[in-house]
Amino acid sequence: MDDETPFNPLDKRNLGESVVEALLERPPSSLANVPAFRGAGIYAIYYAGDYPAYQTLARENRSEPKTPIYVGKAIPKGARKGAALNFTDRSRALSKRLQEHEASIRAVSSLRIEDFLYRKLIVDDVWIALGEALVIEKFQPLWNVAVDGFGNHDPGAGRYGGKRPLWDELHPGRDWAGRCAPAKLSRKEILAAIARYFQKR
Repeated sequence: MDDETPFNPLDKRNLGESVVEALLERPPSSLANVPAFRGAGIYAIYYAGDYPAYQTLARENRSEPKTPIYVGKAIPKGARKGAALNFTDRSRALSKRLQEHEASIRAVSSLRIEDFLYRKLIVDDVWIALGEALVIEKFQPLWNVAVDGFGNHDPGAGRYGGKRPLWDELHPGRDWAGRCAPAKLSRKEILAAIARYFQKR
């Protein structure tokens, strides 16, 4: 915003940024043993372990989680069809999504679930997508922009001809990913892409 533009507190971006600020002010929790709870919304996952390629990020998060490795959203069932105006309070979408991520990390041997924290924010349905987009824009998280596929689901029988996500090529262990075709990049190429990512930051 330049000095000549009047501040509009109801501008979509300003409202969205208030959602981002609210998320970042939430206390972090361990991604190990995510409890069940009601609500949908957005979340940020942080890494502070000893995986060699992630050390730049891990150092930033060891004293306090500052830089997410992944950001995502959990939308109430039915929202994509425009039927979820009041579903946020009843939905368990956010806890289910975080539990899925917990299971993904537990499935691989190269990462330890104890090294991950998360922040979550239960949000009215209309702000979920905008809030996620702005947090991703702000941090450009590694697993969102350079190592894709962490948030992928099992594509199901008959669809394993697709390429394995880069995340699974780097961190093998999820059963369904092992049935997919080889990823578009080798492990060596993915590690080189991670190094370039940190150089650009």
